[in-house]
Amino acid sequence: MSSSLIIWSNVSLPKSVSDLLRDRLGGHTLIAPEVADKSNLVAGPPDPSFARADVAFGQPHPQDVVQSSNLKWVHLSSAGYTRYDTDALRAHASSRDLRFTNSSGVYNEPCAQHVLAMMLSVARQLNGAQDDQRAGSTWPYLPLREKSFLLNGQSALIVGYGAIGQRLAELLAPFQMKLMGFRRTPTGRESIPVRPISEVDAHLPTADHVINILPAAPGTQGFFDTKRISTLKPGVRFYNIGRGNTVDQTALVDALKSGRVDSSYLDVTDPEPLPASHALWTAPNSFITPHTAGGHVNEFERLTEHFLMNFDRFTTGQTLVDRIF
Repeated sequence: MSSSLIIWSNVSLPKSVSDLLRDRLGGHTLIAPEVADKSNLVAGPPDPSFARADVAFGQPHPQDVVQSSNLKWVHLSSAGYTRYDTDALRAHASSRDLRFTNSSGVYNEPCAQHVLAMMLSVARQLNGAQDDQRAGSTWPYLPLREKSFLLNGQSALIVGYGAIGQRLAELLAPFQMKLMGFRRTPTGRESIPVRPISEVDAHLPTADHVINILPAAPGTQGFFDTKRISTLKPGVRFYNIGRGNTVDQTALVDALKSGRVDSSYLDVTDPEPLPASHALWTAPNSFITPHTAGGHVNEFERLTEHFLMNFDRFTTGQTLVDRIF
């Protein structure tokens, strides 16, 4: 491998973190497009300078990736990788031994904690107490005590059992819940029972909590459709930190209004931002965070450290962490 590599990055980093990245790359060259990408949720536009890159860190345009003759490794600044998960790009990567990694190791912890916060919020009726406070500083002592419950012994389905789901299962372990995960291909090495996603329908009517962490991918659009939502256990709590287009939001609003779904906690919607007129804003017990589950105060530092850790492994011929293909 060349002793000096060209690393292309369109991640918009704070100056202190950008300086750290340049310093830690040592004799390697860091290049960037004229406009850095302010979000790791969208790919940047095609960039002529990308053709020089040996390594990419961020969200390169898929067209640039396929057209590059120098590229050896792409490290995505996100956990999701839908736009790159195509037959054409996978075939190109395979033919050139082009490696792809993502940043699951950065976002599994904050996303898992976000879901846990949502679950504890509904269990301990924190939103209800806040609503009463804002409505006039009332003191609904008995109603809130009667609605509060323990997570202990309740059942939860984690639909889309990847890095986030694994960490969430660890965080939920002390509550002694009945957990079951679903993924495309279970490995048999998971810490909780995990079944193929094709078997989820048989279990949806039994769960007190349904946690959707499905990515946007072929076969997941509208996964939680009217039929599946109608089979959920009455009074279920529904969470989505996967992708908004995996849920039929009209069906979810109807289920919230009817009471079949007790409450929904959504960090993702379709579209984003969610229009001010959308029914989800005012549906009963609908709670929305603006795609912030992965956010944390030192996000860019951790993101950069994760890339640098993998860069060290790449330059020394070790196995890359969070490799997706």
